[in-house]
Amino acid sequence: MTDQSLLELPVLHAVRLLGFANSRAVAERAGTNHDEALRVLRESERAGWVQHVVFADIDGWSLTDSGKARNEQLLAVERANADPEDVIAAVYREFLPFNARLLRAVTDWQIKPAGTDRFAPNDHSDRAWDERVLDELEALGAELAPLTKRLSDVLARFDGYPDRYRSALCKARSGQHNWIGKTDVDSCHRVWFQLHEDLVATLGIDRLTENQAPK
Repeated sequence: MTDQSLLELPVLHAVRLLGFANSRAVAERAGTNHDEALRVLRESERAGWVQHVVFADIDGWSLTDSGKARNEQLLAVERANADPEDVIAAVYREFLPFNARLLRAVTDWQIKPAGTDRFAPNDHSDRAWDERVLDELEALGAELAPLTKRLSDVLARFDGYPDRYRSALCKARSGQHNWIGKTDVDSCHRVWFQLHEDLVATLGIDRLTENQAPK
């Protein structure tokens, strides 16, 4: 197996999880050095699996439809070899109820009904409201840790999500409110979203039917 094929999965998967990112962010997420990540990205661009966009000060990579298909093909092979007992599918089914709670908590962090305005932005002046949301997010983090431990016992790339989530929640508790729901920092929601996407991609689940138990 060539170095290219060894790195193809982590690099393509990093692009998928990040959505749109520069090559240094892709390298960090893929766990490789920048030169190697950039080499794989350029090879993948020639294959039609990724596209590179430069506009003003924006520079980043994203998956094409064929790149998504290639990523899922590689993930299926990886899963067949590493997870014969379908641990990942079992964890995913347990994850879904927690995912619904996470989405409600993030919504409550961003929106706090006031008077007749059901969608008033949360100005974080109500400490009791915020503490309730933070406590729920902390409880979800506690539920997340054993799930990801089971995942990382099967595939090491699932390691790290709980630490990132706890770090974001700690920042939010210190008064940095963006670390709950913003997508331009490694917030609780962003970490959770990436784990969700990691599971969906690994299992080859169509988002439109993801509430159905994976086979």
